[in-house]
Amino acid sequence: MGWRRGDTVGRTSMQATLAGVGAIALWAGLAALTVGTGKIPPFQLTAMAFSAGTLVGLGYARVSGQSLRALRDVPMSAWALGLYGLLAYHAVYFMALARAPALEASLIAYLWPLLIVVFAGLLPARLGGKALTARHVIGALIGFAGTVLVLVAGRARPDFSADALAGYALALGAAFIWSSYSVASRLFRAVPSVAVTGFCAGTAMGAAALHLLLETWVWPAGALAWWAIAALGLGPLGLAFYLWDEGMKHGDMLRLGLASYATPLLSTLVLAALGLGTLSPLLALAAVLVCVGAAVAGRS
Repeated sequence: MGWRRGDTVGRTSMQATLAGVGAIALWAGLAALTVGTGKIPPFQLTAMAFSAGTLVGLGYARVSGQSLRALRDVPMSAWALGLYGLLAYHAVYFMALARAPALEASLIAYLWPLLIVVFAGLLPARLGGKALTARHVIGALIGFAGTVLVLVAGRARPDFSADALAGYALALGAAFIWSSYSVASRLFRAVPSVAVTGFCAGTAMGAAALHLLLETWVWPAGALAWWAIAALGLGPLGLAFYLWDEGMKHGDMLRLGLASYATPLLSTLVLAALGLGTLSPLLALAAVLVCVGAAVAGRS
């Protein structure tokens, strides 16, 4: 059974853009929920959360009017991109949080909105791409300046231990993976977003295999950890992916890239409110610089 362009029920560019905004709101709690899961190894956590995320696809298919039978016709290139974006990104992101302070790793990883704005310039105009300009470059440099400030914000003695530096590098790698996956999704606009169900299932199985090879099983420490895992699978690592796929394929990619910079600000506030980090004027300035960088790039 194939599909035709436009088969998604009731889709408009505005609705798709709003779906992407919904994903942004859900991701604001990703870092805090990940910390709340405790000392669970990253691949084990990825497998558990994405198993729940796969079940979300069943409900998404019914609500959106799409059919899971479309999974049979998803091209291999789309499968490869989906696993690259979901499995690689989250494994790297979780490992970054395990090694580096949560606030710093979170903000570095959230350079992906700025990279989306830049990478969108590489797309042809028919797919919503815009030519790369000096404003894009200036915006990228301003955002990078904010990242540098993140490394020294919120503590008298910045953490430059070997583990922390490795975490910062992993967080930067996660930013590249997610931004490139998001922009490349535009090349598969004809693939319905319900295909994310298969990507989640493949990610869960791949993460489980890596867990068996590289890690030792750790049971969640108490009810709070179990609730955090369930919440991850239902929200930031579940519904958010279906909404984001819809937004990236059919919405305003540039506006979503710019709107995504609400995520690190909200994420930082959530972490601080839960006592998992300390806000400081320098950290606030770093967040402002990252937002200004995206705004400058977006004016192109």
